[in-house]
Amino acid sequence: MLKRRNFKQFEQLEQRLTDEANRLREQAKGMSPGLARDQLLHKAQEAAIAAAVSEWLRSPGPKNRLAAGLR
Repeated sequence: MLKRRNFKQFEQLEQRLTDEANRLREQAKGMSPGLARDQLLHKAQEAAIAAAVSEWLRSPGPKNRLAAGLR
């Protein structure tokens, strides 16, 4: 049976996603306009959005509208 390899993450997910978004933006700066550059910028934006959503989900407070008494 194969054993699953475990990795200890030393940085939080939000930080890793933010670092990846910054790295992709820097890489796109050196490229000429075109499809490849647009794809890098799109991936950077996706990583930034994922970091924001993850941070929002980890924030303290009501997790859903029903828990907050809102309908």
